[in-house]
Amino acid sequence: MKELLNILIVAPEIPPNTGNIIRLCSNSGCNLHLIKPIGFNFDNKSLKRARLDYDLNCNISIYDTFNEYIEKNDPITIYATSTSSNTMYNDVQYNLGDTIMFGSESVGLSPEILNRIPSKNIVKIPMIPQNRSINLSNAVSIVVYEAWRQLDFIGSSTIKQNEYYN
Repeated sequence: MKELLNILIVAPEIPPNTGNIIRLCSNSGCNLHLIKPIGFNFDNKSLKRARLDYDLNCNISIYDTFNEYIEKNDPITIYATSTSSNTMYNDVQYNLGDTIMFGSESVGLSPEILNRIPSKNIVKIPMIPQNRSINLSNAVSIVVYEAWRQLDFIGSSTIKQNEYYN
């Protein structure tokens, strides 16, 4: 299958969120990249319950650092998510192979990582001002489906498969 999008999660902490993201990536054709530390092991019962057997259809890679991800994948465009951005997630043009990065549930992305991303590539999801954040797996779903929509849901059952695979 052609590369659709790369979902990059830095230091995930909550097993069911990662399990849900695995299912999302499996169902949308995205690759999942996780950067350590990971706050659980892959034998965790709640992770298994959330991911079911979808990890069999999902390309999952684990890295020690953000630098290792960059070195091994040489991404062309990285989008990062942050509640402090002025750019809405649906105001950018996503392309095949883009990386969309999310931070951990408790702290988001570090300033060190955000400073490495062009400000025009840092996006936010709107929410009521008094709230801190959206659940990580929900946030990933929102952005993935917008990016996939922009890419005409390429690879899905809504198009002829030969349009995508040829």
